[in-house]
Amino acid sequence: MKHLQVTKLVVLICLIFFSLTSCSKEEVGRDQDFAGITVSLKSDSGELNNVFLDIEDIQVKITEDDNASSAWMSLNTINTGSHNVSDLRGDTELLLVNHYEIKPTYIHEIRLVLGDNNFINVNDMLVHLDVTEIGNAKPSNFVKKAFEGNHIYQVVINLDIDASVDFNATENMTVLNPKLYTQIRKF
Repeated sequence: MKHLQVTKLVVLICLIFFSLTSCSKEEVGRDQDFAGITVSLKSDSGELNNVFLDIEDIQVKITEDDNASSAWMSLNTINTGSHNVSDLRGDTELLLVNHYEIKPTYIHEIRLVLGDNNFINVNDMLVHLDVTEIGNAKPSNFVKKAFEGNHIYQVVINLDIDASVDFNATENMTVLNPKLYTQIRKF
């Protein structure tokens, strides 16, 4: 019985010792030298359904010079491939970048990089959406915001599907020219 009391005392002393010497929330949480970015995609659609986009990458522009080789930086996109963006309404979002850390920098633009496998389902017939000839495979949106260290930024790219898909009668093709709106929350 005395052995049990000694064991309880040792455990209690260890708990007190570890709780007093453990890391603070600031030390465990975030790295002071980096900003965390999370990017997700939503859509607005009234008329069009079953619009599939081939998502390849999310990039941010960190210099104003478009000709610089390092003007655009890729953000480790996790959900690449074809996705039905018509399903991303209301509270439904597609997570594209999950807490990617970058050094604090000024971000000029953010862009969605699309592949060439984009289509819309019209009466059970898949119609190709052009993004290379007339459309836009790399739509971007101005951000013009400094991303500071020790903060997390949640970026939501909202795609207006009805304004993005158009039929070009001259070229006889359906064209995708994405209209994007960006929301940024800082935590």
